[in-house]
Amino acid sequence: MPDTTDQISDHMLVASFRNEQLREASFTQLVRKYQERLYWHIRRMVIDHEDTNDILQNVFIKVWKNLDEFREESNLYTWLYRIGTNEALTWIEQQKRRTSVSLSDNEDFYSERLQAQKDFDPNKIEWKLQQAIQTLPEKQRIVFNLRYYDEMPYEDMSGILGTSVGALKASYHHAVKKVQSFITGD
Repeated sequence: MPDTTDQISDHMLVASFRNEQLREASFTQLVRKYQERLYWHIRRMVIDHEDTNDILQNVFIKVWKNLDEFREESNLYTWLYRIGTNEALTWIEQQKRRTSVSLSDNEDFYSERLQAQKDFDPNKIEWKLQQAIQTLPEKQRIVFNLRYYDEMPYEDMSGILGTSVGALKASYHHAVKKVQSFITGD
């Protein structure tokens, strides 16, 4: 049987979720449709696979509890990304407090997590890119990841991050310059 998850509109998923008899099936379809995209969005923020899975589970718990109240004033995926982003940021803040990481040590914290990955090879370009991304300030890192990896339009990012399109464009531009400088050694 072919997977029709991507063919089901978000509006239909939300509407069927509101029907008590269809709730579990529609939620399962929603998870199938979005879990991989959300996983990688969160993973690029927190680096570690296990932490990402924990955060993703929290995201879907929040979605389950709040999908009835979703007013569809934004796209469903924008709402999901906002929840994912906020959950990841909350986790990051908890880690900073737990490990007493100061803002100046933030780069070292992420660099160490990245290097602890079992397949880390600093000579490969994809790892060099990841190292460069980890040197960015938190907001620039999120903007860079959403634009570069998810190819998300600035308008959607604005809905997720609550920042103007102009500020997001500037943030992405600065992030790209910093990444390029890190990779080329300039």
